[in-house]
This record gives sequence, structure tokens and C-alpha cells, in this order.
Amino acid sequence: MIMKKNEADPRVIRTRRLLQDAFASLIQEKDFESITVRDIAERATVNRATFYAHFADKFEILESRLTESFMTIINRRISGHKILNEETIQSIFLGVCDFHKDLSTMCKRRYNSLGPVFEIQIKEKIQKILLSFIDKDKMLSNPNAQFLLNTASIMLSWGMYGAAYVWNNEGRLISAESFVKQTMPLVMNGAKELLD
Repeated sequence: MIMKKNEADPRVIRTRRLLQDAFASLIQEKDFESITVRDIAERATVNRATFYAHFADKFEILESRLTESFMTIINRRISGHKILNEETIQSIFLGVCDFHKDLSTMCKRRYNSLGPVFEIQIKEKIQKILLSFIDKDKMLSNPNAQFLLNTASIMLSWGMYGAAYVWNNEGRLISAESFVKQTMPLVMNGAKELLD
């Protein structure tokens, strides 16, 4: 990020929010490709130099918006969860479904092209969330356990992301809750290593 200013400064926070809100309203009206930095700056009532003081380009503001949206959804879903168990994994999986649904709503015409653009970042966030529930002493005490836990969390995060992407892309023929409930046995089979 280009942040030249103090990120904790209320003016910086307010300006970033103005820019993100302007972008969010524009993405409802236009294809991402046709949105310009000038459009975002004008909608936010700031100049382009101010935009560039906060974001490198429109891709960075999109990434910021999607990451923030994803974390808001996930945090709401896992609020109150203390350990990694089936209920926590189900909540994370539902959050991933919520994210895909919201992304396809926000970027109606460009979901298929935008979804994969941020796939790696979202998968990494899911993996970190899963690992955040794991006892760090357990991971550090045994290098082999650390390898297995990392691998299991990668496979689980990629599986949840991919399954939710396909569910959404195929038109959400059943509710997220039904979809997750039906697929949880497969997910839990892959999560065994994380839960031991």
C-alpha cells in the first residue's frame, strides 16, 4: 500500500472510507473495467492526488473492499467461537458462501472474472482463520505436526473456497445452509488432522 499518512488519523480513516464508499456505489452502477480513478475521486468529492495518497489504483481499492467485506462476514459468523470444531468450521464455510453471494451481487456482471482475481488472498485468510484456533504449542512442539496442520488448513481453505464458488456460480440452487449441511461430512473428513 502507498499509505503516506498516519493510518490512525481520523481524517485518513474518513477519507479512505469516503473513497471505499464511492467505489462501492460505482460498482453497483458500472462494470469494474469502466470505472476510473477519476470516477471514484469525483464520487468521493476528493481530487485524484488524494485518491493516490490512499490507494495505488482501482485494483487496490477493490482488494481492500473485498478483504474488508470478507473479514466482516467471517467475524460475524465466528463471533463467540473459542475452539476449532465442526460448528466453527461450518460457520467459516457459511461465511465463505455469504462472501461469494455478496461478491456476485456487488459485481453482478463481472463475478466470474473478479472472483478468481482475489481467490488466493481469500484462501490465505481462511487458512489463517483456521490456524488461529489451533494451539500454538501443539504446532511448535512437533515440526511434522506443523507441516500436517498447515497442509490440512490449506486443503480445507481451498476446498471451502472452491465449493462455495461453484455453488454460487451455478446459481445457488439450494440455500447456503442446505449446501453447507450436505457437504459438511466431506469437509469434516478433510478437517480431521486439524481437530485431533
